Amino acid sequence: MDFRDDVNLDSSQVEDVGGSGGGGGGGGGFPGGMVIGGGGIVSLIVLVIVFVVNNLGGGTDQPAQQRQPSSNLSQQCRTGKDADQSEKCRVVGVVNSIQDYWKTQISDYRPAKTVLYSGSLRTACGAASSAVGPFYCPGDQRVYLDLSFFDQLQSQFGAKGGPFAQAYVIAHEYGHHAQDLQGELSQGNSVATELQADCYAGVWAKHAVETGFYDKPFTTAEMAEALDAAAAVGDDRIQQRTQGRIDPESFTHGSSEQRVNALNRGYKIGEPAKCAQADLV
Repeated sequence: MDFRDDVNLDSSQVEDVGGSGGGGGGGGGFPGGMVIGGGGIVSLIVLVIVFVVNNLGGGTDQPAQQRQPSSNLSQQCRTGKDADQSEKCRVVGVVNSIQDYWKTQISDYRPAKTVLYSGSLRTACGAASSAVGPFYCPGDQRVYLDLSFFDQLQSQFGAKGGPFAQAYVIAHEYGHHAQDLQGELSQGNSVATELQADCYAGVWAKHAVETGFYDKPFTTAEMAEALDAAAAVGDDRIQQRTQGRIDPESFTHGSSEQRVNALNRGYKIGEPAKCAQADLV
């Protein structure tokens, strides 16, 4: 997943608000692109609802938009060459590409900033911590990401990882932003909502090279990284790993097969209109 060396990055789309950022530590929550709603934290992973409600409480951290950035991404992340050499700059490049794509698909598209954090913070949707995994907050239209999650994706969920697996996670969250802007975020049940976000991630991947940020289309091996990550965070895989049994009635994100199929559908067809929630469940 090589960026064009000479492409200019817009680091204003990503804010680093504290902590070490990548590697090690972090919480033990589950991934999958949960949405945190305006009335408090609404986890789309049933297995962590109790943890989130009991442990986040009111929080004491300042809202992300009031905290001082811990690093100056505008100095670190200027070109695609920087994105190939730094994890944080790679996030900037991925976010730039995703948003450039959605600008061509949604009239009056409003950019969503990605906030990189470590530990905990307060958002427009309430207190949050790295335990909840990456999430999109419709209250402030921001994506929140603790980079240590990418380590957890491999160590806790058995994914192979890799740069494109990371890009898939980010693209899924921006799929929620696209849903929010189009009034789709609360149309269906949680499984349908999550599968549509997976499908939207695949659509972006299909057109990513057209945004001008990448040297060439993604390879089969790179796409396999994303598909492997999608399978790793399927409800059936998570339930089998954490509780030793599978309960389809409690699925919130879809099975591994459903998530892989949704991502693959978006990538192969490449049309957001073909990601209708009703067609994915």
